Amino acid sequence: MPLAAQEAPAPAPEAQAVTASPELRQRAEALAAAITGNIPYDRYFAPSFRAAIPEAAFRQVRDQLTGGFGKPTRLEALVARTPHVADFRLGFERGTAVGQIVVDPAAPHLVTGLRITGSEPREAPEASIQAVVDAIRALPGATGFALARLEDGGPVRLAAHDPATPLAIGSTFKLVILAELVRATAAGERRWDDMVTLDGSPLPAGGYTSKPAGTRVSLRELATQMISVSDNSATDILLRALGRDKVEAMLPVIGIRDARGRNTPFLGTLEAFKLKGVEGGALGQQWEAADVAGRRALLDGAVAQAPVSAIPTSLFQDGKPIRIATVEWFASADDLLRVMDWLRRNTEGPAGAEARAVLSKNPGIAPANAARWDWVGYKGGSEPGVINMTLLMRAKSGGWVAMAGSWNNPQAAIDEARFVGLINKAAALAAP
Repeated sequence: MPLAAQEAPAPAPEAQAVTASPELRQRAEALAAAITGNIPYDRYFAPSFRAAIPEAAFRQVRDQLTGGFGKPTRLEALVARTPHVADFRLGFERGTAVGQIVVDPAAPHLVTGLRITGSEPREAPEASIQAVVDAIRALPGATGFALARLEDGGPVRLAAHDPATPLAIGSTFKLVILAELVRATAAGERRWDDMVTLDGSPLPAGGYTSKPAGTRVSLRELATQMISVSDNSATDILLRALGRDKVEAMLPVIGIRDARGRNTPFLGTLEAFKLKGVEGGALGQQWEAADVAGRRALLDGAVAQAPVSAIPTSLFQDGKPIRIATVEWFASADDLLRVMDWLRRNTEGPAGAEARAVLSKNPGIAPANAARWDWVGYKGGSEPGVINMTLLMRAKSGGWVAMAGSWNNPQAAIDEARFVGLINKAAALAAP
């Protein structure tokens, strides 16, 4: 959660113990209420923070946390760096988050900096990879899982459950866009420093939604935000900049065996939200009934013309799955292992450093589990009824492993924290 309108300073060597000011402690203890929205955004965060981090971007990251770990419960620890800067650990119903908080020394002492640097679920009890696989198999709905060693000839499975069945993967689809950027930069068609000029086109919620037309942003920044915090506005800008046709062409290249063509046309996030929510889902019904040509016409016509305001503000808020078998992005666990293997092979050497930096900015698993590996790349996705976690991990001995797990339940919301805990446990157990 890279929210940091003001960076926390590093503690000085041999520094004496520092006591948090009453104002710092008060704001830290109120963080749970700020996350739940019980404290208005402009009464907790300073103007400088709000200018750098729009409320929509904060809500997106907040929803990721609460969707996975439930409601925040209480401040569990606060260690001051200065009287107005501290590290914290915040408890949630099904996990914890750690980070830093900075408050303005001047009244009314609003928060000028907040960075959540890690989060982890409560420890899963499973003691072996097979136990994790069995637990995933037992979850209600449809699940898929695969763990593989990556060799010259491709992934070699180490453990699996229904690994070949395509399931909805949520925001993990953004790996396909990243792959097209990797291909384009390697081919010399694009550079990571290339700038995109925002043209004022409607965008889903995210860090760029309220940016004025004419704002310029690099492909590197867009890719980083798309992968590390799953910024939907950055995703749609990047998809448009790279070209839907180019992204679609990457699907078979990177190993997504979409025999039924459910990923074509390749949706942007705002398009998916419109199909799920506009006119009570009427656009989604048209999508389901159309062939590929008809779907392209629908995107260019009724979907493009539908205003963002036509998407109900209550979309997803009741926790009920919405058209997850039709209006989504689909891949099997085996598909996603091949995707990560493609990214591994095509980011070797200095030329791949940019992509690996993007992919590893958010490791997706608890810091203690990530520390078992030399390097971890990650992308996941979730919405009501859908969760996916996909990892690429390099062992400290040098070998590579990929892991992907998905859970779909069209009938009910899923227990994200349980699934996150299982994938975390598998990542820990798989470490050599």
